[in-house]
Amino acid sequence: MSPLKPSRDIAALIEIMAALRTRESGCPWDLAQNFATIAPYTIEEAYEVADAIARGDLADLREELGDLLLQVVFHARMAQEQGAFDFGDVVHAITEKLVRRHPHVFGDAGGLKVAAVNALWERIKAQEKAERAAAGNTADQATGALAGVPLSLPALTRALKLQGKAGKVGFDWNDPRAVLAKIREEADEIEAALDEGDAGKIAEEVGDLLFAVVNLARHVAADPEAALRATNRKFERRFAAIERALAARGKSPLDASLAEMDALWDAAKAEERSAAERDRN
Repeated sequence: MSPLKPSRDIAALIEIMAALRTRESGCPWDLAQNFATIAPYTIEEAYEVADAIARGDLADLREELGDLLLQVVFHARMAQEQGAFDFGDVVHAITEKLVRRHPHVFGDAGGLKVAAVNALWERIKAQEKAERAAAGNTADQATGALAGVPLSLPALTRALKLQGKAGKVGFDWNDPRAVLAKIREEADEIEAALDEGDAGKIAEEVGDLLFAVVNLARHVAADPEAALRATNRKFERRFAAIERALAARGKSPLDASLAEMDALWDAAKAEERSAAERDRN
C-alpha cells in the first residue's frame, strides 16, 4: 500500500479509515470498535465542537470539526462492512433531504418569510415521517404529539424538545412570568419534600424544578444546554480565582473556611463585573 498523506480531499479520509479497519494490517483498537462503542465518542466530539464555538476559538473549531467528521466516516465505514450503506449514501441522503426541505430555494416556493419557511419545514418533516411509517420504519410508527424525541438526547435538550412539541398543540404558557411562578411552586415542593425526608420524593421534585427551568429558558429563547455550559465555565473561572487567592496566602481550599472562600468568590465576581464594565467603556 502506498503511504497515505494529509489531504483536503474527503476521499483521503475515507481511504485512511478503510486502512484502519482492514483486517491483519489495520489498527487493533479501530478494528475492535462497533456502532455502540463509537457512539459515546460521537457525542463527545459534538460537544467539543460546541465548546470551541462558545470559546470563539476558530483554530480549535477547525480541529474539532475534523474529529466530528471522522466519526461520520467511522460509522459509514462500519456500515459499509455490513453491506448496509457507505459514505456516499450518507452524503446522498443529506443532500436529497436538504433539497427536498428547501423548495423555497431549489423549487418554486420562493419569496417566503422566516415564519413561513419554518412552517413549510415542519410540514415537509411531518410528511416524510408519515411516508417512512407507511413504509414500515418502526422508528416512525410511534404516535402522539411527543413522538420522535430520542431517548438518547441529553436530559435538558430532551426536555426542551418535549416542551416545544407540547407547545405546538397548545399545551403551553403564554408568558415567561407564569413559568417563573411554576419554578417558585416547584421550589416550595422541594422544601416540603425535604421536611418529609423522603429521598425519592426529593429527587422527583428536583427533576420537576429542572424541567420548569428548561421551560423558562425556552420561553426567553435561551438554549438551556448552552446556558448551563456557560455557567459551568463561569464557576470554573471563579473557583480558580479562589484557589489562586488562597495559594497567595499559602493555603488550599481544604485549609480555608467556607466563609473565607465565599468572600473570595464575591471578590472574583466583583472583579469580573468591573472588567466587563471597563470593556464596555
